[in-house]
Amino acid sequence: MAVTADNLRPAKASWRTPLVIIICGCAIALLSFGPRSSLGFFIQPMSKEFTWGRDVFGLALALQNLLWGLGQPIAGAIADRFGILRVMVIGALLYAGGLLLMRYASTPASLDLGAGVLIGFGLSGCSFNLVLSAFSKLLPPEKRGLALGAGTAAGSFGQFLFAPFGVALIDNFGWQPALTVFALLMLLIVPLSLAIATPPATSSNVPAADQQSFKTALAEAFGHRSYVLLVLGFFTCGFQLAFITVHLPAYLSDRGVSAQTGGWVVAAIGLFNIIGSLSVGWLQNKYPKRYILSMLYFARALTILAFISFPITTFSAIMFGAATGLTWLSTVPPTSALVAIMFGTRWFATLYGFAFVSHQVGGFLGVWLGGIVFEQFGSYTPLWWLSIFFGVLSALINLPIVEQPVARPVAQPA
Repeated sequence: MAVTADNLRPAKASWRTPLVIIICGCAIALLSFGPRSSLGFFIQPMSKEFTWGRDVFGLALALQNLLWGLGQPIAGAIADRFGILRVMVIGALLYAGGLLLMRYASTPASLDLGAGVLIGFGLSGCSFNLVLSAFSKLLPPEKRGLALGAGTAAGSFGQFLFAPFGVALIDNFGWQPALTVFALLMLLIVPLSLAIATPPATSSNVPAADQQSFKTALAEAFGHRSYVLLVLGFFTCGFQLAFITVHLPAYLSDRGVSAQTGGWVVAAIGLFNIIGSLSVGWLQNKYPKRYILSMLYFARALTILAFISFPITTFSAIMFGAATGLTWLSTVPPTSALVAIMFGTRWFATLYGFAFVSHQVGGFLGVWLGGIVFEQFGSYTPLWWLSIFFGVLSALINLPIVEQPVARPVAQPA
């Protein structure tokens, strides 16, 4: 019997139906994205207790973003070769360990190790990136578009839940117990990951057309102009998201907006990104994905421009959160779908992982430069304008992308 991609999917009789896979994958995305999107609320209480500048906390979270990105293609390659389950379990344990170490951190070095190194590598093993990879491998093509949008939206719902939840924990119990609760919740990822486990890749379950070596897959991807453009454009997404996630609460507080309101602004970003991600997941089946990406980056640049051009009030802050949320992680479904279209699903986690490196290098610079610029000038204004510039640039970069499978030589009969 011919071997097809359907062999990678669970049998119909299995308890791992498409609905179960999507629900458990979305739960993992929710849990893994929630705490890291709420870490900006720990800047002020920890900085006050240890008399740290914002550059100290900024460096730790910048390392987190960078190592998350650098670890992603490694985790993706292991998941593509040996299956996702073991990568997910190790990632969840590292994530929980990083949150606990952050809870007991009393020096910049221990903060860098916990919030930076452990959480960064933990995220590379259990974040929504691998969930999207599992969806691409386990679900039939007609369900992937909406599932990719749902997985991304679930991460945003985690942000919506954890932002006010984290603020409430800090206000009522202190920042140390809040981090302990976050760490315990990360352990739920371990049993949930059983539902999205993928089989190891062998010659018997991989279609002949997808039997590439790791080196061949990388050479093909980085020699493909459209993939390179996609990777470059993804840099902006990471820069903007990381800068806003980490520094927006402090930026609002500097302008007299309460921490509770800041929590609801971040929650609004998460809530409205559910709408944005699901909408984009549906739209990408009807319209060219490169145009959707270009529109998202340009709309985000306009939103930031409007936000910094008017006085900051509670109303304007929440409106900024809602408008930003519509474009927040909406770039992920079309970006991941383009990778699958160009190169198939055999090395999807790896190739998307390398695209995510660019995203996280942008995140590293956004967080790190945010702390440095504020300490030097007492203002985040230069970073806001840099975010606008990058947004316009990425809107232009994505337009020439070609949405077709890469041309591969066909073996000729002897």
